[in-house]
Amino acid sequence: MDILDILLQASFWTAAIRIASPLIFAALGELICERAGVLNLGIEGIMVVGAFAGWLTVYLGGGLWFGVAVAMLSGMAFGLVHGVLTVPFGLSQHVVGLGITLLATSLTYYCYRLALPEVTSPPKIEAFQPFEIPLLSDIPVIGPALFNQTPLTYLAFVLVVAVTLVLYRTPLGLALRAAGENPAAVEAQGLSVSAIRIGAVMVGSGFMAVGGAFLTMSAFNSFFFEMVNGRGWICIALVVFGSWKPGKTLLGAVLFAAFDALQIRVQQTPLGADIPYQIFLMAPYILSILALVVMSRRAQVPAALMVPFNKGER
Repeated sequence: MDILDILLQASFWTAAIRIASPLIFAALGELICERAGVLNLGIEGIMVVGAFAGWLTVYLGGGLWFGVAVAMLSGMAFGLVHGVLTVPFGLSQHVVGLGITLLATSLTYYCYRLALPEVTSPPKIEAFQPFEIPLLSDIPVIGPALFNQTPLTYLAFVLVVAVTLVLYRTPLGLALRAAGENPAAVEAQGLSVSAIRIGAVMVGSGFMAVGGAFLTMSAFNSFFFEMVNGRGWICIALVVFGSWKPGKTLLGAVLFAAFDALQIRVQQTPLGADIPYQIFLMAPYILSILALVVMSRRAQVPAALMVPFNKGER
């Protein structure tokens, strides 16, 4: 009954949507990369860079939206490095991705200490505040959850629609999907597979960085290095869970966030007093793995994912 009461609370779903928002940004970015045929394992480090770049920009006097733009550009810069190394040079996408994660996190730590050498606790900024949409926010349960969020949460849902329309309703989306399915057909149409893949990795990495910026500029108001906390790896699983489709990926992000929000609240019930809290911390990941196993059995992987392509090959 305690769990049922929790699930019926508007505050629970408000928290779930807030937790899901950075996952939506990052998972969409990974989806774009993989749809073009590139696995981006640099997502964890890119989210850290985005979180730091956005926060530092605002801390130094920049506007919030300017901080989001700087975060996205920072992610795109790392995406360019990843794309150049993996697409025209054909290096291992696994090795390059892990290298990007290590480089990004280490460079962020160095820049943090360089910018704030004497700081012992992270300074705070004025973060995005929830914006209530009139009338819609008055709908029971759903209203506060969906229509009383920060602007970045609204942007995350808008991007799901935008990415869906681009992928399935535009020539650009067709070319991007073809680059991940049959790159030889893309080249036969006179298009550059390398340019499409590098561009996709850059845009996807930019989205990942905005997901990191959400943590420092919307969920919290300061930066610390453990804040990403494996969310990047979860987003890679969410893309598989969503069968490389934006709508299903959104559903997976909300589902994982709901598990996470639930375990926090269950710890405060009588049930939580009898069970070690570590069990609750593991629960969202265990449930996500089970859901991933079930969904991935029917998922259709892009045929050219992680397959290098050289011009003139058939």
